[in-house]
Amino acid sequence: MQTLCRKQQLVKLSRQTFDLLVIGGGATGAGIALDAASRGLSVALLERHDFAAGTSSRSSKLIHGGVRYLQAAITRLDRAQWRLVREALSERATLLKIAPHLVQPLRTLIPVCNWFELCKHRIGLWLYDRAAGKAMITPSGFLPLAELLTAMPRLANSGLKGAVAYYDAQFDDARMVITLLLTAAQEGAVIANHVEVTRLLETNGHISGVQAINRLNDEPLHIQASAVINATGPHADHLRQMENPQAKPLVTSSRGSHIVLDRSWAPAGDALLLPHTTDGRVLFVLPWQQHTLVGTTDVPATLQEDPQAEQAEIDYLLEHLQALYDPPPTRNDILASWAGLRPLIHSSSSNTAQIVREHHLEYGTKGLITITGGKWTTYRKMAEETVDLAIATASLTVSRSCQTRELQLIGACGFTDRLATELAHTYVLEDDIADHLARAYGSRAHQLLATARMEDRQRLLPGHPYLHAEIVWACAQEMAVTAEDILYRRLRLGFLDERATKQVSKTVLDRLVQLTNNH
Repeated sequence: MQTLCRKQQLVKLSRQTFDLLVIGGGATGAGIALDAASRGLSVALLERHDFAAGTSSRSSKLIHGGVRYLQAAITRLDRAQWRLVREALSERATLLKIAPHLVQPLRTLIPVCNWFELCKHRIGLWLYDRAAGKAMITPSGFLPLAELLTAMPRLANSGLKGAVAYYDAQFDDARMVITLLLTAAQEGAVIANHVEVTRLLETNGHISGVQAINRLNDEPLHIQASAVINATGPHADHLRQMENPQAKPLVTSSRGSHIVLDRSWAPAGDALLLPHTTDGRVLFVLPWQQHTLVGTTDVPATLQEDPQAEQAEIDYLLEHLQALYDPPPTRNDILASWAGLRPLIHSSSSNTAQIVREHHLEYGTKGLITITGGKWTTYRKMAEETVDLAIATASLTVSRSCQTRELQLIGACGFTDRLATELAHTYVLEDDIADHLARAYGSRAHQLLATARMEDRQRLLPGHPYLHAEIVWACAQEMAVTAEDILYRRLRLGFLDERATKQVSKTVLDRLVQLTNNH
C-alpha cells in the first residue's frame, strides 16, 4: 500500500519543472490536479492551509441541479440559469458513478398546504425531471400526508396536504476533496498542504512558477511550471493582483451559514425543502452524518480566513423552522454552527442570492489562468475547461484526452452497498462504525482496518462512529498534520458537534505528537 508522505511531496516540488502548477486545494483545484495528471501532464498543487479548509468543506453537502435555479429560469426566462441546471444534472450523474461511496441519492420533500402549491411544485419538478433526461435518478411524485409524517414525525401537520418528493444527491464535501487529491497523487500529481505562495515568478514577462513557504517550518520553496493556475476561490483576486496590480476585482463573496441539530429532526434519511423564505431563498433541512443540517443563508460578506455564522443568521434559520416543526428547535438544540464564503462573479445586483452560479475562466496579462465562481456540483466540468485552456495556451502535450467522466475515484472500485455489512462481519464492528467507514473510505476501509492495531479499532468517543485508527490513517495516508486537519476535514466531527470536538481534541493532539515522534 502506497503511503502519501508530505515530506516526500515537498522534496519533489523543488526537483522538477511541472507542466501545471495549481494554487488552491479546494474542490476546483483538486479537480484540476486530477484532470491534468490523468491526461499525462506533470502537476503540482499547493494549498496554504489544509486541503478543503475553506469554502469546499463548508457547503450544504448537496450535489444537485438547483431547483431554485430552475425556478429562476422559468419565471425570468433566464437561459443562463437553465443551462446551469442542465449542466449540473449531467455532472450529478457523473459523480454518482465515479464516487458512489461519497455521493448518494437523496429524496427531498416539499411540504404543501393547498392544491395550488401541489400543482405548482409538481409541474416545476416535472420540468426538473425532463432537464435531467437520462440522468434522472427517480421521477418526482406526490407523497401522501401519512407517509410524510412517517418520514418526518416532528413536523407540524396543521394544514398539510402531503408533499412533493424529488431526488437529488448528497455527499461529504471535505472527504471528496481529499479523495480527489489522493486519486490525483495516484496519477502522479505532487500535492502539498500548508504551503503558501508568496510571489509569482516571471520569465520573459510570462508567469513561470512561484516562490512559496512551508508554513509549518518557514522553509522557502521555489517551484517552476509551464502554466500556473489560480484556483483559490474567494481569494482569487489576491493572486490576480500579484500578476497585475491594476487588475479590477473579479470576485464578490457571500456567506452561507448552517446549523446542526440531532438526527431526530430528519430521522428517516429524507430532506425537507422550504421553498419560501423572507429573502427569496430556499431552505434545506438535510440528514447528514447521523445529524440534521439546516441551511443556508446568503448574505454579502468580506474576505475572512475563518468566517463564522452570525447570530442574525442563526436566528433567521430558527425562525423559518418555526413554520415546519411543532415544537420548533431552539438555540439549545444546536450542536454546531459554521459558515463558508461563496466566490461569486461580480454583478450589478446587490442581492447575492440572485447572482447566477456560473464560473469564470480568465487568461491573465502574464499568463496566469484564473478559474472561479461555479458550484461544487460542476467542479469536474470547470476543471476540464481549465486544463483545456492551459494545454492550449502553454502548448502542452498530453498522452490522453480528458479521463474524469469515467475515472473512478480512490475507494470506488470494489465499493458496493454491502460493504458496510462485510466490514461489520469481518472486523466485528458496530453498524454505525461500519457504515461510516464504508461511506468515508469506500473499499479502502479494508486496508484501514487490516493495518490498524486492535486497540485502535475502538471508538474515539462515545456517540460518534470515529475510530482511533483513523487518526493514524489520516497522518500516514491523507497528509493530515494538525488536530484541526483531522477533526474538521478527515473526520467531520468539528462540523457536527462542537462540545464533542473540544472533548476529544487533546486525545487527537497527543496521538499526533506520538505519531510524529515515532516517524
